[in-house]
Amino acid sequence: MKIYEYSLPKADGTEVSMKNYEGKVLLIVNTATGCGFTPQYEDLEKLYEEFHHKGLEIIDVPCNQFAGQAPESDEEIANFCSLKYNTQFSQFKKSEVNGENALPLYKYLKSQKSFEGFGRGAKALAMSAMLKTIDRDYKNNPEIKWNFTKFLVDREGNVVKRFEPTYDMKKVRDEVMELI
Repeated sequence: MKIYEYSLPKADGTEVSMKNYEGKVLLIVNTATGCGFTPQYEDLEKLYEEFHHKGLEIIDVPCNQFAGQAPESDEEIANFCSLKYNTQFSQFKKSEVNGENALPLYKYLKSQKSFEGFGRGAKALAMSAMLKTIDRDYKNNPEIKWNFTKFLVDREGNVVKRFEPTYDMKKVRDEVMELI
């Protein structure tokens, strides 16, 4: 299957086909409003403003599976993002990205790009230490590890990269720019 065979639910429950994004570069991200990585919304919005006119779409999927960091309703999450970060990119219904109730799109994304590590630095070490307490085998499974994990999809619908939340947003920008 290709990414265009999936759909995502909007906050009102209607389904949006990924076919609507055919020919676009996609950055698909699971988000949360109360996470240490929540300030990445600012970087995501800058990326969107810089490259949207060249074919970039950011797909925001709020998720409350990681330490309950997105407990609000879809409407409250949308208001938070709009007021605090002036986000203009597509935000979808709060959904699960892991487990039995994970969105089919996320099951597909994880099958295409598995976990490759958190990289280096203090945040990477902190994430590794924390995850060891949650899932001793976290390095060996494709599950989403935390909020603000991103998947980069090229214009042909291929999942080309997975960025963990600790990945430098400047490097994410560079990777997006290569596909634009």
